[in-house]
Amino acid sequence: MVIPVHDVNPARRTPWVTYALILANVLVFLFTPGTAGSVTGEGSLAQLCHLEAFLDQYAAVPQELLHHRMPALVPTGDTGVGPQGPGCVVGPPDYDKSPELSVLTAMFLHGGWLHLLGNMLFLWIFGNNVEDRLGHLPYLLFYGVCGYAATYGFALLDSESGAPLIGASGAIAGVLGAYLVLYPKARVWVLVPFLIFLPLRLPAWIVLGFWFGLQAVYSSGGAVSQAGTVAYAAHVFGFVAGMLIAWPLRRGTPPPPEPRGLLFGRRARPGW
Repeated sequence: MVIPVHDVNPARRTPWVTYALILANVLVFLFTPGTAGSVTGEGSLAQLCHLEAFLDQYAAVPQELLHHRMPALVPTGDTGVGPQGPGCVVGPPDYDKSPELSVLTAMFLHGGWLHLLGNMLFLWIFGNNVEDRLGHLPYLLFYGVCGYAATYGFALLDSESGAPLIGASGAIAGVLGAYLVLYPKARVWVLVPFLIFLPLRLPAWIVLGFWFGLQAVYSSGGAVSQAGTVAYAAHVFGFVAGMLIAWPLRRGTPPPPEPRGLLFGRRARPGW
């Protein structure tokens, strides 16, 4: 696992759309019931019940996307005591939900601070150059298309699942796929945990190729990780969608600047 912190690839114009997406994700998270006060998304029973009710209404659910089969009972947000002990009260839904629109709203929902900050870090580092290459409005459309491709791709693998899908990971995976196609030789500073966090400057094709390889390996054992919380297959679909969309633009993309200075404690050679 490597943690990217900065890429050596300056953009020509201000990435307003990337900034707006980050701001929107943060604001939505702060107003999501039961999440802003938690690092991981875990909290009290009341918080979890409020969060379950909120996600059931606004998150994407595979069986709803593919079958338009809405559940007869959903969490109401209240707590109660049943035969199995304290839990969340369920009842008939008191709202109308568009499964297609839920894909869009789900892209701005996150389950905890770690989930949010991890996604926004990758979007901050790699989104500006992709936006610079595509243009502001095409980049916004690209982001949405990748998010939809990731969500529906995942749903096709697990069409009977009633578990909610949330997070910007699928759309951001598309940004990473486009970056890999457009700037494979750009240098990225990363932190590698090896006893301590070791800073290294590596080509983007290594950093993003390694990231994609991990997602593919994790998703090969099932649509969701063993922990049941990360939709790795959605990352794979989003990444591939981003690569395919960006592929026709690769020839006209200006190359990133050649790095100068020290690398791994010695002078970097040309082409590294």
